[in-house]
Amino acid sequence: MNILQVNSSARQNGHSTKLAHELAQALVAAQPGAQLKVRDLTTQPHPALDEATLGALFTPVDQRTPEQAARVALDDALIAEVQAADVVVLGVPMYNFGVSSQLKNWIDAIARAKVTFQYTANGPEGLLKNKKVIAVLTRGGLYRDQPHDTQVPYLRNVLGFLGMTDVQFVYAEGIAMGPEAEAAALASAREQIAELTA
Repeated sequence: MNILQVNSSARQNGHSTKLAHELAQALVAAQPGAQLKVRDLTTQPHPALDEATLGALFTPVDQRTPEQAARVALDDALIAEVQAADVVVLGVPMYNFGVSSQLKNWIDAIARAKVTFQYTANGPEGLLKNKKVIAVLTRGGLYRDQPHDTQVPYLRNVLGFLGMTDVQFVYAEGIAMGPEAEAAALASAREQIAELTA
C-alpha cells in the first residue's frame, strides 16, 4: 500500500498536520510494508497557477522553453505522487470558510486534462480511480453538516471530478472555542482516526 500525506496548513505544526500525521502513521502500522510519502506544502509551497504556468501547460512538450519545462515538471511530480498512491491523507485546516491557498495550489496542479481527467461524449471522467481519500478537517468553530461548510462539498466535487470518489472526513471542530473545546475536538478526531484504522 502506498500512502500519500499532504499537509496544507500555513503553520508547520498546525493541528491538521499533526492529526494527518497520526492518521498516516496509524495506516502504516496497520498495513505491514506500507510506504508513506509526505508532501508538505507548508515547508515546500507549490507555486500558484498563473498566466506563465498556463502558457507552459498549453505549449507542446517539444516546444517548451527550459523555464516552461521546469515549471510543468513541478506539477508532474505532484501528479505522479497521487497516481502512485492507494490512500491519500489530506490535512485540511479551514481558513475563512475554505481550504488553504496551499491546498488549492496542489489541487490546481494535479487537475490536468488528459492526465487526471478527460472529457468524453458522456461527460467528464476522472482518471485517478481506485483511491481512498481521508481528509482531516480542523476548524475553529462548528461547521459540520451546516450550510456554511464549504470545504466538504468542494472537496467531494473536485476530488470526485478527478476520479477519487471514496472520500472520508475526520473532524476536529471548535478548536478556537477555548482550551476545553480544543481538547475535546482533538480527542474526538483521534477517536475517529482510531475507528478508521482499526
